[in-house]
Amino acid sequence: MLTPPDLPHEAIAQCLAGAYKLHDIRAEFLPLGADVNSAVFRIDANDGATCFLKLRRNGFDRSVVAVPAFLHHDKGIEAVMAPLPTTGGQLSVQGHGFDWALYPFFEGRNGFERALTSRQWVALGAALGAIHRTELPEALSAALPRERYDHHWREGVRRYQRRFINDVKGDDIAMRFLAFWEEHAEEIDNIVYRSEQLASILLERPPQLVPCHSDLHACNVLVGDDDRLAIVDWDTLILAPKERDLMFIGGGVGHAWNQPHEEALFHEGYGAKKEDIDAVALAYYRHERIVKDLLEFCDQMFDGTASTQDREEGLRQMQNQFLPDDVVAIAHRSYDAIT
Repeated sequence: MLTPPDLPHEAIAQCLAGAYKLHDIRAEFLPLGADVNSAVFRIDANDGATCFLKLRRNGFDRSVVAVPAFLHHDKGIEAVMAPLPTTGGQLSVQGHGFDWALYPFFEGRNGFERALTSRQWVALGAALGAIHRTELPEALSAALPRERYDHHWREGVRRYQRRFINDVKGDDIAMRFLAFWEEHAEEIDNIVYRSEQLASILLERPPQLVPCHSDLHACNVLVGDDDRLAIVDWDTLILAPKERDLMFIGGGVGHAWNQPHEEALFHEGYGAKKEDIDAVALAYYRHERIVKDLLEFCDQMFDGTASTQDREEGLRQMQNQFLPDDVVAIAHRSYDAIT
């Protein structure tokens, strides 16, 4: 969320006092992320503790807190940001229409704002390699969704394509959105088609599923001093082929992480050779990510409850995806490499 939720300070203070024994807190809303269902705050307590509070509405899968806790504490993967337990040992609580999870506050910037050092690239690769090699306990793995190469995102975009044919009207933001969509309609149709084509190929292969973050772009990697880093925002955990995460390294999401020397350092830490990476799966995930984003941009644009600021940001992000050497161009190159 880029605008704060309708939640009074007193409600935040009462919840944190009851669940975490944090008192006399100061809560600062942080306008971060494109997810309109999540809100985050910096929490400063009177005992000197500084924490990061995440609120999530519209349902909450307990695995998004349980799996990071397992990876961090049981498997010793320090780069995984794990939630702090409540005084009763829970990893999250519910209240005021949200699920609440509290985390240590990481002093640093995200990967869009601050470039990773060479050591951090190697460390990020090592951390992701350790995550992908982890065998989760049955109780955790059973709760995670599994990759099915589902058509949900593609069908959603096609519904909007059919709707846009009928001369949709709207405010100034919507009309600018529609004009840009029309300008790129042929390329959008090609992206959706290729995503479906690649999915049909992968459906014929036995999947090798590993725990995947599945949203490992630069905003979800925090970069600190002394080569420290933290992988955050585990809301989209899934069991999937490793390329589900690897597509972000060199994928150009947010016009970042698309330099060959960064890829080389990452893979040095990850421990896999290029021939160990499925180029078809990599191309599929890069196309499917764009399809998913396009659907979310559409949903946001025509959501009567979305703020003007969120809608403007959604339009800006969609336009940026079609810039030279951004995600669309890189997805095309990934496709050309296998044809």
